[in-house]
Amino acid sequence: MRVSKLSFSLLLMLALAGCKFGPKYARPAVATPAGYRGLAPSVNQSTIPARIFGDEKWAEVFQDPALKHLIQEALANNYDVRIAAQRILEQQDVVGITRSQQFPTVAGGGSYAALGVPNSLLSGLSSSSSKGGESQFYGGGITLSAAWNLDFWGLYRKQTEAARAQLLATEWGRRMVLSTVVENVATAYLQLRALDAELGITKRTLDARKESLKLTETLEQGGAGTLADVRQAEELEYTAAAAIPDLERQIEQEENGISILMGRNPGPIVRDAAPIKWPEPQQIPTGLPSQLLERRPDIQQAEAELIAANANIGVARAQLFPQLALSAEGGTFSSKLKALVDSKSMLWTASGSLTQTIFDAGRLRNNVRLSEAQKQEQVLAYQRTVQQALRDVSNALIGVQKYREYREQQVKVTDAAEDATRLARIRYAAGSTNYLEVLTNDTNYYTAQLNLAVAQEQEAASIVQLYSALGGGWQ
Repeated sequence: MRVSKLSFSLLLMLALAGCKFGPKYARPAVATPAGYRGLAPSVNQSTIPARIFGDEKWAEVFQDPALKHLIQEALANNYDVRIAAQRILEQQDVVGITRSQQFPTVAGGGSYAALGVPNSLLSGLSSSSSKGGESQFYGGGITLSAAWNLDFWGLYRKQTEAARAQLLATEWGRRMVLSTVVENVATAYLQLRALDAELGITKRTLDARKESLKLTETLEQGGAGTLADVRQAEELEYTAAAAIPDLERQIEQEENGISILMGRNPGPIVRDAAPIKWPEPQQIPTGLPSQLLERRPDIQQAEAELIAANANIGVARAQLFPQLALSAEGGTFSSKLKALVDSKSMLWTASGSLTQTIFDAGRLRNNVRLSEAQKQEQVLAYQRTVQQALRDVSNALIGVQKYREYREQQVKVTDAAEDATRLARIRYAAGSTNYLEVLTNDTNYYTAQLNLAVAQEQEAASIVQLYSALGGGWQ
């Protein structure tokens, strides 16, 4: 008995202190530049700010009250966000299921049965009791069994490590969904505000063109104008009138898209008419590119998946070695019900097995090579994700700077077109030119106003994109 206890203790110690056949994880080397391409020349890229733009909470970045309400509702009700949260719960269960393989399984049960056999079939066999022409047999027992596949080579521990890494990847995936939802809501809101501005410009243009049409009709009736001038004025009015229902269509469809982002049925969106205040490009602290490795959810997700792939190599290697399993069963058995709890009725059995694959046509070896190849694929995916993140930040910085310059120039174009239209109408009313000059300048002014509204929206959207590219929005 002492020898059995000693042997079991040694096996237990070996199992707990067993080997793990798998490479130790190390983050792949990634060449990150010293600074972002696209920063203004006046910005010192060697200075590390205490807090970068991506560290700011979304509620501090987006000051528009209506936009803040929309984002808050979207983060609470958006289906993608809720699905991502549910996936975390699912992966937690996967971790629990995988981890349970490291421990013994214990089962218990009990049974009792009675059997009646005609005496004519027994041919002199004794029975526990006999009534008339029938013999009756009784028997039952209580059993407790245990089985344990010893994790000597770290098979189950590596599987648990991989499952935990996948859980971490799922959590970072949820954060990426949060960041994407914030970006999508903010971008859609800006597009909606731009469409509102375009609709307002078109309605004001339509009113001005109606007045211009009345003037041409008056001049034509007085002999100072021509019917061609009237038709050209009508063309301008009808063009503006035709643009209104199309803009209204785009506005309602954009509202429907925002409603879906918030988990609502399609419907109207309440928004503020006041202009949104954005930080100046020179005041946006971007930090260093190396900080993206810790901030961006997609980079962290890719690294967690790489850790899982690294652990799976250990799983595949452990399967090359013998698998040791222990099992034991004990209980009582008696033909009398009251004797089932008697120590004299106890019986037990214990066994151990060692299994080693001898021939599998290269299945296990190929499985190791497959896991190693999958890890290399994840390394490349991680490095690609980092480069894509650097591209996103650089594109956003270029967009912030260039869209600002474009908007400033578009303001000048709009001012010049407005003054040219004013002068053309004065000249036409005085009979110094024909209506074609008014038509041309009016069309240019209307187009310039629409382009300015779009430029303002693009400049604001580029700041939203920069915030998301720097890893903001998921806090």
